[in-house]
Amino acid sequence: MKPAAVLFDMDGTLVDSERVWGIALAELAVQAGGVLSDSARLAMVGTSMGRSMQLFRDDLGQPGRPEEPDVRWLTERVKQLFAAGLVWRPGAMELLHAVRAAGIPTALVTSTERGLVEVALTTLGPENFDVIVCGDEVGKPKPDPEPYVTAAALLGVPIAACVAVEDSPSGVASAFAAGARVLAVPAELELEPVDGVHLRNTLAGVDPAYLAGLLTV
Repeated sequence: MKPAAVLFDMDGTLVDSERVWGIALAELAVQAGGVLSDSARLAMVGTSMGRSMQLFRDDLGQPGRPEEPDVRWLTERVKQLFAAGLVWRPGAMELLHAVRAAGIPTALVTSTERGLVEVALTTLGPENFDVIVCGDEVGKPKPDPEPYVTAAALLGVPIAACVAVEDSPSGVASAFAAGARVLAVPAELELEPVDGVHLRNTLAGVDPAYLAGLLTV
C-alpha cells in the first residue's frame, strides 16, 4: 500500500524560505519607518500575501498604507533572495526524491504566488512535481481546504488517500479540512497535537513506507 499522492507545502516544509521572507519583511518595515515585531512576523507564517500585508500594516500602525507598492517591492526582494539559492529543510530533499523514485505522484501546494514559486523551483526541481498549486491560483488560500482539494483533483486521486506534508497551523488546517492524512513538521511555529495529525520534529528518516503507514493509523 502506498499513498495515492504526496502533497508538499513549500515554505518551511521543503525549504527554509520562511527565513528569507523574514529578512525581506524586516527590510520593508524599515523602509516604512518602523520595526516589524516578532509576533506579527510569526502570525504571517503560512498565510496568504493579502493576510500578511494586513498584519504588516496593523503592526506598524499604518492601516491606510497602500498595499500594492509594498507587495510589488516585497515580491521583487524575495525573488532576489530565492534566486540566490534556498536551503533544504532536514530530510526534505531525500523524502521528495524517494517519493518520486517510488512512482508516487506529487504536488506542490503553497501559499506563495506563482512568480516566486518559479524561482524557488530552480532549487526544488520542477521535474519533482506533477502538479503545482500556488497561492494566487485559488479563490480561497490556506487555511481553507481549497488548495489541497484542487491539487488532488488535478492529480485525479482521492484526497483521503493522499498524505500532505506541512509545517504551519494554517497549512495543517487546510490539508486536514480537505480530508488528507497530514504529516506536520513544525519549523517557525510550534504545533499543538491534533487528533488525526501526525507530528514529527523532522523529515529526516521519513520514507514512502512511513507515509503509507499513516493511511492505516
